[in-house]
Amino acid sequence: MKKIITLSVLLCLLTGCSKPTVDNSVVTNFDLNRFLGSWYEIARFDHKFERGMEQTKAHYVLRPDGKVDVLNTGMKNGEYSEAKGVAKLTDTPAKLRVSFWGPFYSDYRIMLLDDNYQYALVGSGSDDYLWILSRTPQITNEVKDRILTEAQRRGYDTSKLIWVKQ
Repeated sequence: MKKIITLSVLLCLLTGCSKPTVDNSVVTNFDLNRFLGSWYEIARFDHKFERGMEQTKAHYVLRPDGKVDVLNTGMKNGEYSEAKGVAKLTDTPAKLRVSFWGPFYSDYRIMLLDDNYQYALVGSGSDDYLWILSRTPQITNEVKDRILTEAQRRGYDTSKLIWVKQ
């Protein structure tokens, strides 16, 4: 019994004990092959592993084993930076499990995706992470308004978004 309690506490610490206060449900029609490729990070919530990053991009490439190689690139203090990771598919197509640190995986939830796969709103299993991605370095005000409206409808505090210099 002690082992179960210890494991439960450890799992809670690693994944977060509280349920998200947002609607982080994913899109229902998702085609991974159309999502692959390069995406510019337009905006994000602040978090330590991207703090101070500019000109950030994510690159997704399908591997022969069905997983997805993830390469995040950007500039920090004038220096090029990259982080390599891997994404695993789940039973829910628009919900991936992504890892940049060995055996530790986090949810990557595609919550809004336009019909042409040109922009996306991405969250996680908690309300601590939010990204706006685009195939182009800038988005129109109309697209920005649509994405922000959707994020707010889902309960995200969009005033916390950092708009990334591209």
